[in-house]
Amino acid sequence: MHLSPADDAHPRTPGEEQFALAAEVLALLGDRTRLTLLHALSAGEADVTTLTGACGAARPAVSQHLARLRLAGLVSTRKEGRRVVYALRDGHLRRLVDEALNVADHRLGDRPLHD
Repeated sequence: MHLSPADDAHPRTPGEEQFALAAEVLALLGDRTRLTLLHALSAGEADVTTLTGACGAARPAVSQHLARLRLAGLVSTRKEGRRVVYALRDGHLRRLVDEALNVADHRLGDRPLHD
């Protein structure tokens, strides 16, 4: 297993509050639809219609997932007329999603050729 250098390691030992919040964020990322939505938002702002097309889920389900992400503080919203536009709150989340997908890429690449 290849580990990245510790250059990006957390600078101090996290406390209980950091572990609890990090676990909450990772639990939200543990849902395939929410992870797909966050990945789509890493390319830029989007509305529910665009995000529904990106993840292939039903519009009501996408709206519910976006509401959970918004309540958790992971995405922000702004109004454009009657349309609500969603965006990632910060670059840390973008990197977290990218790293999760990089781990998946590595795991898929490590599969034996004869399953």
